[in-house]
Amino acid sequence: MNDTNIRPVITVLGLGAGDAGQLPLDVYRRLRAASPLYLRTREHPVVKELEEELPEYKTFDQIYEQTDSFEQAYGFMTEELLKAAGMSGDICYAVPGHPLVAEMVVQQLLEAEKAEKCRVVIAGGQSFLDPVFAALRLDPSEGFQLLDATALEREDVQVSTHLLLTQVYDRMTASEVKLTLMELYPEEHPVHMISGAGTAAERLRELPLYELDREDFVDNLMSVYVPPLPFSARFGNWEKLRSVIASLRAPDGCPWDRKQTHQSLKRYLLEETYEVLSAIDAEDDDNLQEELGDILLQVMLHAQIGEEEGFFTIDDVVESVTEKMIRRHPHVFADAAATTPEEVNSQWEQIKKAEKGSESGKTSILADIPPAMPALMRAYEIQKKAAKAGFDWGNDAPMWDKLQEEIEEWKAELRAKNEQNSSKEFGDVLFVLVNLARFFRVHPEEALEQTNQKFFQRFSYIEQKMIEENRDWKEKNFLQTAEAWWQEAKKEER
Repeated sequence: MNDTNIRPVITVLGLGAGDAGQLPLDVYRRLRAASPLYLRTREHPVVKELEEELPEYKTFDQIYEQTDSFEQAYGFMTEELLKAAGMSGDICYAVPGHPLVAEMVVQQLLEAEKAEKCRVVIAGGQSFLDPVFAALRLDPSEGFQLLDATALEREDVQVSTHLLLTQVYDRMTASEVKLTLMELYPEEHPVHMISGAGTAAERLRELPLYELDREDFVDNLMSVYVPPLPFSARFGNWEKLRSVIASLRAPDGCPWDRKQTHQSLKRYLLEETYEVLSAIDAEDDDNLQEELGDILLQVMLHAQIGEEEGFFTIDDVVESVTEKMIRRHPHVFADAAATTPEEVNSQWEQIKKAEKGSESGKTSILADIPPAMPALMRAYEIQKKAAKAGFDWGNDAPMWDKLQEEIEEWKAELRAKNEQNSSKEFGDVLFVLVNLARFFRVHPEEALEQTNQKFFQRFSYIEQKMIEENRDWKEKNFLQTAEAWWQEAKKEER
């Protein structure tokens, strides 16, 4: 390890948030004696007031104009400071506010210190936070979030707490901040622009969010304060629904809702699911919205029952599915790569298999297929799982042979008038048909539902014609007329 005494020393001075009169004596003396002296920016009240007393200095103001991003600018500044320290052995770097608050270059210098490239000495300077809190009349003990406006991401913002954004240098940055915040807050949400907090030139302006980039006094001392969203604005609809469900299940609530259990609600969840599917097939967006609400109602009822029984809450449900989505999408939320739907599915199954691996008693790859699933869908899922394991025909020819074999066996049982066996053989026929459908990428449940809808429409056409012509099913040879109308309905579909 290198001797710390021979490493160059970079003394970082904090100029505070106010004017020269508020500068600590130690920082004032160090600043006047510094050689060489580097300033992050010349645009600070202390620098302007002490201009004639300061030694010759160099600023990094021009770096911001010469680079494409703040990250690149910070890198250049850090590199130059380390290079200068290596040549001089001891330099001084002065920054607005406090060196450890919202100063990325200082953080990079501290990383360099860990790598034994230099020594860093921090010398005070009031943070801009104190005068900002004073200007806003804000108690920081309530909790607040401090973010860099130049690297603001929607996902980082917590709308439930006080938000303070630093380094809103210019209108362009203010505009980018506005656009990001308007994804989370109403456009009329009040924000506060604070410049020169704690100085004689302090300016504070409250305005609606949508006007954030319309002000003329945006400068390098600008910060933006965003008050938290009221609880009702953040969770109004969600919490209202949660409250309604809790009231329905309360002792003085609805007798029907209070009576329900997980078991009794099963049929309603199934019915609402099919109604959602019908709305999707009909491409009826208005009805789909309503039916999805009915599905959500079922979820909320089950969650309320779970909470009352002490097993889980709706928050647990949401947290669980959120974590699962993040965990099973490492190509989005981590470093994994998946560029096609097939790669995504393969990755999903691998992760799912690893998750299920710790569960006891589930050794079969078919174990997680729900027994309550409709038979046609369950047959499809069983065959799909088996095929993934390698239990599958290489081509369709053997499947057609198997279908013919099963049809003959079914016919034989029908001729023998053995109802029990003929039912089983018919199931075998269906199972082979499902396998053929899977092989040719046809989902049997969806295909059969399409046929159901087609039959429904054509039969309804026949019924309408019967009403128009006052006809009856019991008429002699009426099926011939019905068949003709069936063909008419078929033509109209085309």
